[in-house]
Amino acid sequence: MANPQKLMGMQIVTEEDYRRFVAEKQRVKIENVDVEIGRPWRIKEFGPPKDYKSEEFTVWSFPSRGDWATHSGNYRGNWSPYIPRNLITKYSKPGELVLDQMCGSGTTLVESKLLGRDVIGVDVNPDAIMVAQDRLSFDYNTLDRPRRVETRTFVGDARNLDLIGDEAVDLIATHPPYAGIISYSGKRILDDLSRLKLPAYIDAMRKVAAESYRVLKNNRYCGVLIGDTRKGRHYIPISLGVLQAFLSVGFILKEDIIKLQHKTMTTRQRWRGHSYDFYKIAHEHLYVFRKPALDEKTAPLKYSKKWW
Repeated sequence: MANPQKLMGMQIVTEEDYRRFVAEKQRVKIENVDVEIGRPWRIKEFGPPKDYKSEEFTVWSFPSRGDWATHSGNYRGNWSPYIPRNLITKYSKPGELVLDQMCGSGTTLVESKLLGRDVIGVDVNPDAIMVAQDRLSFDYNTLDRPRRVETRTFVGDARNLDLIGDEAVDLIATHPPYAGIISYSGKRILDDLSRLKLPAYIDAMRKVAAESYRVLKNNRYCGVLIGDTRKGRHYIPISLGVLQAFLSVGFILKEDIIKLQHKTMTTRQRWRGHSYDFYKIAHEHLYVFRKPALDEKTAPLKYSKKWW
């Protein structure tokens, strides 16, 4: 019988660690893209356009992905800042603690800082954490938010959040990599979930879900954005496996939000010509899960939780 895989523990990366890093390196490679870090930010706006309104319906569409503060689209696969902004404002309060355990370039972390929430960011890729630290390297204090926000970043595996206590987090907002679509670290990091084939990926996501459930406070929320893919011109519902993984550990499904995609010509879908025998995938699922309250009777919600 094979020994179970030993998962890496969390290792803190401080602002001082980042400063030492950028003193020697001014760029990191994410997938096949060089991402520049270490230069001072010239920030024009600290929030979305003035006509921005929070979402009210279960279909979200952001033709412009959002480029306020330090947000940038040069990190492939990162989510639009409109998504964590909506989750953070709806499901948490200023001063509470947000977690993104697959934080990538730090979009959730930046939005938490702007919105006055403490935040923990974790990623298996040390270079991603340096990008996240880079995008957190700005000052933002206003008269209505004099309190300094605490931001902490760690290199670590989302399946083993060993430095976070039970029921310590007020909100989880995360965008996992998709199985076998964008390999963020190539072959350098064995624990990178983006390297896994689908069965192993879903098994790993069950472990991610279990750790999410452990660290989240009772009666609080966990938002997960996940998409699907296609192979052999047939649909592969990755999102369905992730949904089942989170329900299997005890979460209850609060929302299934359809997030429209406006740039579908990615490396996984380089269509040629104009006529196909299938439809181009142009949406993702944003699942919002709730951890039941202590001693909550969930029988009335039996079809919103694991029922199979």
